[in-house]
Amino acid sequence: MVAERSAQVLVASNRGPVAYSRAEDGTLSSRRGGGGLVSGLSAIGPDADAVWVCAALGDADREAARRAGARLSPEETGGQAVRMLDIPAEVFSGAYNGVANSVLWFVHHLLYQTPFEPAFDAVFAGQWAAYERYNAAFADALAEEAAQGATVLVQDYHLALVPALLRDRRPDLRTGHFSHTPWAPPDYYRLLPDHVAAAVLRGILGADRAAFLTARWARAFADCCAEVLGAEVGEAGGDGGSGDELTVTCEGRTTRLGVHPLGGDAEFLRERSRRPDVAERMQQLRAQIGGGDRRTVVRVDRTELSKNIVRGLHAFRRLLTEHPEWQGRVVHLAFAYPSRQDLAVYRDYTAEVARVAEEINADFGTPAWTPVILHVQDDFARSLAAYRLADVALVNPIRDGMNLVAKEVPVVSDHGCALVLSREAGAAAELSEDALMVNPYDVTDTARALHEALSMPPEARAERTKRLAAAGTALPPTAWFLAQLDALRG
Repeated sequence: MVAERSAQVLVASNRGPVAYSRAEDGTLSSRRGGGGLVSGLSAIGPDADAVWVCAALGDADREAARRAGARLSPEETGGQAVRMLDIPAEVFSGAYNGVANSVLWFVHHLLYQTPFEPAFDAVFAGQWAAYERYNAAFADALAEEAAQGATVLVQDYHLALVPALLRDRRPDLRTGHFSHTPWAPPDYYRLLPDHVAAAVLRGILGADRAAFLTARWARAFADCCAEVLGAEVGEAGGDGGSGDELTVTCEGRTTRLGVHPLGGDAEFLRERSRRPDVAERMQQLRAQIGGGDRRTVVRVDRTELSKNIVRGLHAFRRLLTEHPEWQGRVVHLAFAYPSRQDLAVYRDYTAEVARVAEEINADFGTPAWTPVILHVQDDFARSLAAYRLADVALVNPIRDGMNLVAKEVPVVSDHGCALVLSREAGAAAELSEDALMVNPYDVTDTARALHEALSMPPEARAERTKRLAAAGTALPPTAWFLAQLDALRG
């Protein structure tokens, strides 16, 4: 007998749709987040009785969660009902910083310097225990919140164990897992301790459906299941509309694998990029760039190790060295917004970005020309202003699940923008025909691509930009979310 399906939808993610802060007078205020999950969950309608389960990320979040009891109402959050989990700080730190961001992130982005790291020891054993507790707390909350036969969408590497744990608690639920990162190939994935590698895979395979940003990452996950667990990988043979490509059968049950390449929200980006605050930032940037005929190479990134900002700066230096005709005629707008500054390796990387930028300016700059304009204070309006001004967008990650910047710049570009894109970005699967593709480790080749991009005739650049914008917005956030939901329920 098949359990009756409920219309209810639950989303589980480390970060929720709302964050709280405390004012000097002690009062709490909230700030609503954006993105595909927020848009998608808002689009499914009130009949779904949507609930978002997330972690309290700071003291203000914890206080808000305690005041509200089990749930924050839609009126309190500006949208969805939210179950914010007050997980002990030491458990959160071990799971989030110790395992998710310092191990799983590093494995999937191939970031380890393997002669020196990783070294899994007693400290990691404690962090892994925290990760298990963290995932169990989510599974418990979801099991408690979900109606009979509800649909649950679990997000990302922070919660890899949740699908299997939830299946044990509530086999009536329909559960999906989505990975927003790349997936490591088997040889690299097996850097993990054997029991951890197996547990992460079994956790995700507890879902009815596991989805990824590209077919490449889905195939890598399937290959890891085959090598680590001895699972059988097959072709999905779906209806062509679900995004399913593969199946993984392991220990008596089958999980479908789907692909949903998140796109930019064209309507929002175009409207937002024409607001007065963006126009004001454009004036400020033009003043910093100087000279009406100067070209711009734009990058907008967080200072994550995977984003490859330092090699991008070295490529710009090589461009100025090998093509001195660009000196004084091009400016690199480099927006590098600090990320994960509670981890020393990220603080060191952020400092190196600033050091290299300063060195380029010292070596090449003149009183009338600053080659690299570096901004480290996050400012979305300024980012959109840079998108509009860009002649060239540089997106050269070492490895990236998707990379929305590559898809967003062509949407709002005023005069057409050439895209220099790493072949290791997930976005390459959709944008490679109209981008200038580069090996992210090859500084010389990236400099060559920058020169080609800057030299591209305006007409060719404009035509490429139109095609890039169309491809990059084919599955905007709301459609991306709803496609996963439909495929899971189908």
